This record gives sequence, structure tokens and C-alpha cells, in this order.
Amino acid sequence: MKQMLIYERAQPLSVSAHGEVSVRPAFDYGFSADLNSVPIVAAEFSSAAQDMVVVFAGTEDEILPAVLLGVDQGVNLFLDDRSRWSGRYIPAFLRRYPFVFAQSDAGEQLSLCIDEACELLNTEGKGERLFDSEGARTTYLNQMLEFAAQYQAQFLRTRVFCQRLRSLNLLEPAALSVREQGGAIGLGGFFRIHRERLKAIPREALTEMFDSDELELCFIHLQSLSNVEGLSRRRAEQELTKADTGAVQ
Repeated sequence: MKQMLIYERAQPLSVSAHGEVSVRPAFDYGFSADLNSVPIVAAEFSSAAQDMVVVFAGTEDEILPAVLLGVDQGVNLFLDDRSRWSGRYIPAFLRRYPFVFAQSDAGEQLSLCIDEACELLNTEGKGERLFDSEGARTTYLNQMLEFAAQYQAQFLRTRVFCQRLRSLNLLEPAALSVREQGGAIGLGGFFRIHRERLKAIPREALTEMFDSDELELCFIHLQSLSNVEGLSRRRAEQELTKADTGAVQ
């Protein structure tokens, strides 16, 4: 069972354990092939909404934003037949792989971890080294550390945004319908912002959301729901490709 969706064996990064490790460039995103959704943070809404559906997912304890990557369980429609990304934007959750911040058992400290099961890792010097010959962090590792730190900061900001949505009772269970030949597929299990409730929130809260750019995030999310047509198209194209491949065989 993978931890955190795509991480199989995330371990704290250290010179003793990873001093000889290099990371090959990711030319494909095959590690995300079985994901039909992936988390995003607030700073990604505008870019992700170019061709992805932005929704909210989670439990009663916590709800966070995500983008829909597919219709069927275990199928990412944003990969081509060579596992290359075919969308306009690649979510940061995937771009930071195989790195991730993990919290200590006491919950007081964050440590940069790496997925030791990642196929991009090697000890043959292929790609970017994590540590130099003296055990110091390389420029590459420092860049990934900064990227992961920025993601973590945005995650905390996004959590505050979602807490506001919940406190104002703006979220409602939702479902989308993806058309296919012979009918439609219902896609549910997530939440959307209730437009009428958004229009009716108290003026003070409205002003706060406008000043913090949270109001803009709400409307980006609502507009992105129209991208479900893109999911229908992608699914139809992949089904056609499978049919053509089967016919050739």
C-alpha cells in the first residue's frame, strides 16, 4: 500500500544513507499512472484550472483541494502512451517527487524524505547527485529542498483557506457526469463550492476573502468545473487508441 499516494518507502534524507545516491531526470510520469486525482495547493489553482477540474476532497476532519486526472479508478488520463505528461500544467505534488517533507512522531519537526523505492534513484552517478564528495548538499538538493519548503508553506496556507470554506458552510457534496458513447459516467466523492451560499456570505467575510485572494480561488474553482468536457475527450481518445492497438494485434 503506497503511503501518500505515490510514495512507497519515504525515508529521512541523510549522508550516511544517501551519500552516493543520484536522481535521474524524470522523462515520464509513469509513477502517477494509477492516480485519478492528486492534491494541489492554493498557488496552483490558476495554472491547474487551464485544463483540469479543481475540486475539494477529504473527510469531515479535513478537506483539501485536488484536481481530477481521470474518470475510472486507477487511470490517469493526463499521460500519453509513453507516460509523458499531456496536460498544460503538472501539479507540484508530482514535480517534487521523489522528495517530501514528513513530520516527526512528536509532530514538532519536519524532515526532508526521499522515496527509496523510486526508480529514478541510482548509485551509478546517473543524473543529479544529492551530496558531493565531502558530504555537503549539492545545488540540486538545495533546489529541491527549497521547492519542498515552498510547497509545505503553500499547503499550510491552503489548509487555512479550506477551513474558512468549511466555517462559512460553502462546500457541498457534488458529482460530475462524464459523457461517453452509449451514456454517461457519474463521478462523485468530492465537494464543490455552493455558488448561492458564496454570494450570500457576510460582508466582513467577503472583504477578508477578497483581500487575501481567497475569493478569486473560489471563482477559479467554479470555472474549472467546465473542464469535465476535457476529461470526456481524453477518455474517448484513450479508448480509441486501445481499440486501434487491439485491432493491429
